Amino acid sequence: MSTFVHLNPLKPIKITTTTTRRNSPSLGRSSARCESTAEVATEKRLIKVSNGNDSVEICRILNGMWQTSGGWGRIDRNDAVEAMLRYTDAGLSTFDMADHSTDGENSSVVVKNGKDYLEMCRVVNGMWQTSGGWGKIDRDNAVDAMLRYADAGLATFDMADIYGPAEDLYGIFINRVRRERPPEVLEKVRGLTKWVPSPVKMTRSFVEGNIDVSRKRMDVACLDMLQFHWWDYSNSGYLDALKHLTDLKDEGKIKTVALTNFDTERLRIILENEIPVVSNQVQHSIVDMRPQQKMAELCQQTGVKLITYGTVMGGLLSEKFLDTNLAIPFSGPSLNTPSLQKYKRMVDAWGGWSLFQTLLQVLNKIARKHGVPISTVAVKYILDQPAVAGSMIGVRLGLSEHIKDANAVFSLELDEEDVDSIRDVSSRGKDLLRVIGDCGDEYRRA
Repeated sequence: MSTFVHLNPLKPIKITTTTTRRNSPSLGRSSARCESTAEVATEKRLIKVSNGNDSVEICRILNGMWQTSGGWGRIDRNDAVEAMLRYTDAGLSTFDMADHSTDGENSSVVVKNGKDYLEMCRVVNGMWQTSGGWGKIDRDNAVDAMLRYADAGLATFDMADIYGPAEDLYGIFINRVRRERPPEVLEKVRGLTKWVPSPVKMTRSFVEGNIDVSRKRMDVACLDMLQFHWWDYSNSGYLDALKHLTDLKDEGKIKTVALTNFDTERLRIILENEIPVVSNQVQHSIVDMRPQQKMAELCQQTGVKLITYGTVMGGLLSEKFLDTNLAIPFSGPSLNTPSLQKYKRMVDAWGGWSLFQTLLQVLNKIARKHGVPISTVAVKYILDQPAVAGSMIGVRLGLSEHIKDANAVFSLELDEEDVDSIRDVSSRGKDLLRVIGDCGDEYRRA
């Protein structure tokens, strides 16, 4: 009998075992049991791994404990330990684990500018979905969900002052982390928020007052990252606001200053004014590759990173919309959320539903090859693009979860054939830089 055991989710190991002929109420007739019996020789169930004077004898079938990291169901500590004892009693007494639930090298990134820096998870939990339009959010269920994401290593949350209760939910969440989790979990949690003011006169008192509101709502003395948005480039008040934000950073109220939805020209102006922004959050997906046409080059020259949203297009880049025809009323899934409606318009601008189906078919083939969902492939492709530090996946807290799929991003490696096939279909669409304009211009068109 051949058994595949996942010591490391990236490297399945094939182990040949012997089928036992007696009945076992716990393991069944066909058993991979490591015990000393006449049917299973000791040399077949155990192996010694060694190098020089160093050696350890282990069972050839290992109990992998990645599944305790979140995404496979809630783990009760006492029940889990009892289960481990049963495995040991059955002779399966070698356990494989890690100090963290994800590959730390791949899962985190540092965004920085000069002495300012912030380490964050590369997959960011987007909280736009708490603002209404995605289903009713129950406060307690939402915070419980945030804890599950953090426990699974997905501990960076993105929100805004205009995202309904998002900042308040984060404040409740961070307090529970302080009370209920060990210090090492708290050290990994990051709260990225945005300030989206009307383009009025940016005085020091006005800027500070708004930042203080976010600090109070999020219950933190210092915001990990403040991402600034500006609606009207004809009003140069954005430079005044950013200078005040930089002063507040120097005073300890903000750890890092960043941007959201700024174009390449304005990013250059901001940097020329010696404002130390660490990142710019922009829309970026396989359909919308505009950030790679102008923005990424400036980012690589200056060290500014991109944090991307719309990367799974509100869920359009998923099996749910594969082989569907939205032109026929009621024939496919409904576009019943603000994000689905928004990104369907982006599909229409790019090349239409037929071309989008071709893209989904290509992504589905790659996803099946790697044993992951389409959305995981979509996120990984963008994370691999130049200057991209992190990508957003929206979370419908308390309503649905994608912890396992999100963590799968860190172990996925797209090969050259995968990348070429995605690039080929992506390039068949219209040039959105010409159709829409640079990053963020969709918010400023008349």
